[in-house]
Amino acid sequence: MNTMIRTQRFSLGLILAASMVAGAHGATPAPEGAAVYFVTPLDGQTVSSPVTVRFGLEGLGVAPAGVEREKTGHHHLLVDVDDLPPMDKPIPADERHIHFGGGQTQTTLELEPGEHTLQLLVGDHLHIPHEPPVMSEKITITVE
Repeated sequence: MNTMIRTQRFSLGLILAASMVAGAHGATPAPEGAAVYFVTPLDGQTVSSPVTVRFGLEGLGVAPAGVEREKTGHHHLLVDVDDLPPMDKPIPADERHIHFGGGQTQTTLELEPGEHTLQLLVGDHLHIPHEPPVMSEKITITVE
């Protein structure tokens, strides 16, 4: 067999293996009735900065990112996000999509005065939302 054919077969094998690994994860199922919510602040509340945000979770346990345990996930806080991230990919990590991969259930935010929206989204061990997604209602707070 000539070198070109061997190289093509090897390349095809690598492509197939990579696609199998990428597609093997699939969506992590959310337990029926799982819910995430804000303990504080509450929708419509006026607060001062820094703002302490406490997360509540029902029907699902908390596990750090990278730890695969059934019926668990970890929190992501979306700050002033208009559109939800794709539900079949890892949640972005930036100043508007804050990851709590250590299993944290609260944080303190420095927010500018004005109106802000907050929303919680639970991700699995790979930061991918469950199916169906476990997310809170979007709340609006005013920072004085």
